[in-house]
Amino acid sequence: MRTIVAMACTIGILIAISPGASAQMVDQHQFEDVKQHPSCSYCGMDRQQFSRSRMLIRYDDGSSMAACSMHCAALDLALMIDKNPRSIQVADYPSGRLIDAETAVWVVGGSRPGVMTQRAKWAFEKKPDAEAFLKQYGGQLAGFDEAMRATFDDMYSDTKMIRERRKMRPKMPGAPAPMAPHSHN
Repeated sequence: MRTIVAMACTIGILIAISPGASAQMVDQHQFEDVKQHPSCSYCGMDRQQFSRSRMLIRYDDGSSMAACSMHCAALDLALMIDKNPRSIQVADYPSGRLIDAETAVWVVGGSRPGVMTQRAKWAFEKKPDAEAFLKQYGGQLAGFDEAMRATFDDMYSDTKMIRERRKMRPKMPGAPAPMAPHSHN
């Protein structure tokens, strides 16, 4: 019996100090933006659920905008034309950690479904991670400007797709409405 208890304690300690446990603690810290902005400012989607595609824009005037995807971030950048972005961050696909969107390596397209779009746009901090993703899912390497241009090129068809999908889903009584675009903090 003592042997079983000792083994259980040893296993518990190993789990507590394992790299996965420390990564879990880091994950809680790195998703601080999700705690501050749990839903997308435009569509209302859960940013934790879509943590691999989420974005955060900070403007020079001190306001910020949290998005579930590049689609919703592009909407904000277009509508807030008189505001200058101080930083645009995006989730690193492998880690979920926010990185600089303008220096990220982007993969546009491929078979991995995107968020709010028919043609996916995923960001990577490291080029080898993007290349490994390409081998598995396909797509094309791109820079931020190319990924944003693809987002604007896709905007009409993606918006049409989103509207059609929302028509088909049942309405939930008491479900919160998406936040209005003017509700930036």
